[in-house]
Amino acid sequence: MNEIIEILSGFKSVSLNEMDNVKLMNRTDTKFFFNFDKLKNILTEAKEKYNILEIEKKRILSYKTLYFDTENFGLYTAHQNGKLNRYKIRHREYIDSKISFFEIKFKSNKGRTIKKRIKRPKIEETFDDKSKKFLINNSTLSPNELKPKLYNNFSRITLVGKNKPERITIDINLGYKTQKKEINLPFMVIAEVKKDGYSNSSDIMKILHKNKIYPKGFSKYCTGIILTNNNIKYNRFKQKLLTINKISNDKFNAFAW
Repeated sequence: MNEIIEILSGFKSVSLNEMDNVKLMNRTDTKFFFNFDKLKNILTEAKEKYNILEIEKKRILSYKTLYFDTENFGLYTAHQNGKLNRYKIRHREYIDSKISFFEIKFKSNKGRTIKKRIKRPKIEETFDDKSKKFLINNSTLSPNELKPKLYNNFSRITLVGKNKPERITIDINLGYKTQKKEINLPFMVIAEVKKDGYSNSSDIMKILHKNKIYPKGFSKYCTGIILTNNNIKYNRFKQKLLTINKISNDKFNAFAW
């Protein structure tokens, strides 16, 4: 990790305010996941093309998320069944910036991700009146049918294109927690390229391709649900679980949980 911190110190920093033009609340996402050992080379090559978000002199930022679902995991099941026009409901705390949001993510049948959110004082396992109203006005879901299902924590590096309106998030130190289980995936890196539209001209995508890392869909929520629930259908994600096993160098068995 010390090598990663040293590489990141060579990036030019940007503030939250300077990122306003790349919020990309209506966007396309392209995801990648790979072994942590490859991150050093990728960041080294990206330094000339990207700036880095810095908050309170930190460039690796901490996040905490609480996901909600129905009693029978209806939102997870929609993803497992390949349904579009689906929702993800969560409270997310941006720990270093001391900001929390209640967020609704909608995946449209056009392949776009639309995110809406409101500020909240902190993560809460129940909905107050403001959150209930926001949920009703921006989704087809009822607050009464949603329950807290999964906590997720991770650290994030955020890169911003110097010359292109794109944002790259690189997540490490991924962990999950429920009342019964706690699982950590320290060997994994999840990278996401967020743009107005899919484009092969992305510099980071060229760098990833050069390092033999190719797009693979990945859902933190769905992966966490599978790893913390023994009796849930996951055939759509089986190949991704096999890939998780592979990139762990056989030190982690995603099917053993």
